[in-house]
Parts: sequence; structure tokens; C-alpha cells
Amino acid sequence: MAERRFRRSGAVVVAGVVACAGGCGTAPDDGRGGEPAAAVRRAASALVDARSSKARTSMEMATGGTRVTIRGEGVYDFRRQVGRLKVLLPQDPAGDPAHRPITELLAPGALFMKNRGAGVPADKWVRVETASMTDGNLVTGGATDPFAAAELLLGVQSVTLVGQERLGGAEVTHYRGTADLRRAADLASDGSRGALAAAAKGFATARVPFDVYLDDQGRIRKIRHRFSFVNGQQKNAVAVASTTLLFDFGVPVDVRLPARDDIYAGRIAEE
Repeated sequence: MAERRFRRSGAVVVAGVVACAGGCGTAPDDGRGGEPAAAVRRAASALVDARSSKARTSMEMATGGTRVTIRGEGVYDFRRQVGRLKVLLPQDPAGDPAHRPITELLAPGALFMKNRGAGVPADKWVRVETASMTDGNLVTGGATDPFAAAELLLGVQSVTLVGQERLGGAEVTHYRGTADLRRAADLASDGSRGALAAAAKGFATARVPFDVYLDDQGRIRKIRHRFSFVNGQQKNAVAVASTTLLFDFGVPVDVRLPARDDIYAGRIAEE
């Protein structure tokens, strides 16, 4: 019931921001085989082997000639599929001071947020089922869950090897292609399946263009998705580009999900 009230209230990070804001390479792989497609599909399992990493996120939205960016930073445990991000909303066009950072805890099937929603006590968390979101929380929280971003690549339809590059001091291989959310949902782990399936139904299109940069161990160092998002407050789809940088693999991650008593069950007011 709390999640339903949450959605009705409009207390959704991207929906609120959008409302206020008003290559080269080899021949493409056909998605059925070949080393480029295989390397991209292995990226999620390579992250599991890496155990954990730090993450920086950026989500850019363009609507009505205005572009806004939401940034986040934190850590992620790929084996438990849990993470913690501090997400910073941009200053609104009216010039009001920037919002307080939102703390987000990512978990299989759920998103927990603190400092989000008018009327929520400062010591309480808001919990939302990701499968209940029309975008599966690939966009809603202002940051794409890093493991869901990786498992989206399981739905690769076509991919091109762009070439070798250097990123953050590491040699990486750059691939560019398109993934299908429905196919990704069919192949994803239990923790990501519901979210990807919801996104496949809720986005303007299930086809997601991507650029991904893999290091010599097949781990994602950078991934960028381009989504077409309809948030219910806009007549036309909003172009959303979500970028995730992963680094410091194997870093200790201590993410503790809120206890039941720490989760807010009341109504969240409009902001």
C-alpha cells in the first residue's frame, strides 16, 4: 500500500526533475554469436567474479530544450546485488537551492530512499518495489542499478567492436550495440528479472542502444544506455542517457537494508 501511495504522490526522482525542467569498427554481429556479442553477454558474470566495486553514475535528461543531470556515487556488491548510492539532484530552473543528497539502497526487487519525499521523517526510509515501477528503476531513482545495467546486456541484439581505448588508466575495449529488454529479462538473474520485464513494458521502446567499455578481465569499466522514457507527466517520451563508471574492484562493501520499523508507511506529499 505504501508503494502505491508513493507512485500516486509523484515522489519519483526523475519524474520530478523532468517536470520541473520542462563510429567506426568491424561489421556488426547479429546477436546470435561471435566474439563481440559473447564478450558483452559475459560482462555481468565478470562483475560477479570481481565481487564488488565503487561506482559513479550520471543520468542526463533532455526535455523541452532543457537538459538536466543527476549524479550519484557509491559502492555495489555484485554477488549480493546490493549497493548504496548518494544521489544529488540538480538545482531547479527557478534558482532554488540544490536538494539534499538522496541516499539510495539498491537491492534485488527493491529500492530504499532516504531524504526523498515531503513529509517523510528524516530517520525513515521509503521502500518501493522495482517491479512495480513502469521503468523497473532503470531511470526512476536517478541512477541505474549497476548490476541491472550489466544484465541488460544479456539481451544484446547487435553489437559492433569500436576499438581499443584508455579509460581511467586501464586499457579497455569499446563495444557499441543495441539490447532488447524483453530478451534480457528472460535471461537475467532472479534479482533483475522483474525490473527488466517491467521496463520492457513501460518504456517507449524495448530496444536500448548502449556503449560499453570492458577491461582485460571482461569487467565493465563504463556503460552508457540511452532510454526512451514516458513518466506520465509528459505527452512525449523523454530522452534519458544513463552512464555508470565502475572502479576499485574488490572494495569492501557494507550495505545493511533498513529494518521494518525504519521504513515509512505513511503518505508522501507532493513536492
